[in-house]
Amino acid sequence: MKQNIKCVIFDMDGVIIDSEQLHKKAYFETFESLGVDVSEDLYSSLTGSSTLNAFQKLVSHFNLNQNPEDLVLDKRRRYVNFFENDPNLKLINGVEDIIRYFYEKGYTLILASSSAMVNINRVFNRFNLHQYFKAKISGADLKASKPHPEIFEKAADLGEANRDECIVIEDSDNGIKAANDANIFVVGYNNPLVTNQTLKNADMVISDYVELKAHL
Repeated sequence: MKQNIKCVIFDMDGVIIDSEQLHKKAYFETFESLGVDVSEDLYSSLTGSSTLNAFQKLVSHFNLNQNPEDLVLDKRRRYVNFFENDPNLKLINGVEDIIRYFYEKGYTLILASSSAMVNINRVFNRFNLHQYFKAKISGADLKASKPHPEIFEKAADLGEANRDECIVIEDSDNGIKAANDANIFVVGYNNPLVTNQTLKNADMVISDYVELKAHL
């Protein structure tokens, strides 16, 4: 592991919070309402993309008449319902400790997620995370979605760090490619609930945040 770290860039879903299954349920409820059969392979290819980007691809793929922006709102409404009614929703095991560890060491923390800012703030408010992070970026507000590197390039700029002074923590292949193309060291978090991602292009793979602390 590199030693000159100044900035740590976190993805959110599947890295900070165990919300991947809520997103999946919301997506597949939306697919069902559209009457389309989305295979696991097709769904896997969307992981890490913004919701708008995902629905733009699906509208094109299935030649649908629906407006992607309307589908985003439909899926978001379903996700919020799951989010607000699931008492078991929790942070990833050990992530709050590693966030606090980085913060106390003086690293700059940036959140770079494909989720909409309304969902990011919903998570940060529920789990009191605002205090640790200098900035939050939503891929939904950018021109390009992961696997495009724009979100991580912007994160490094907001962290006021050179890219070789940053690390990214990601759980999706699209996110890892985005970090690769931004020339930022990327740690792949092997979330046991996410079985459709290879993490093969990560610079380092961990299954527990204790492993990450041991390398710093």
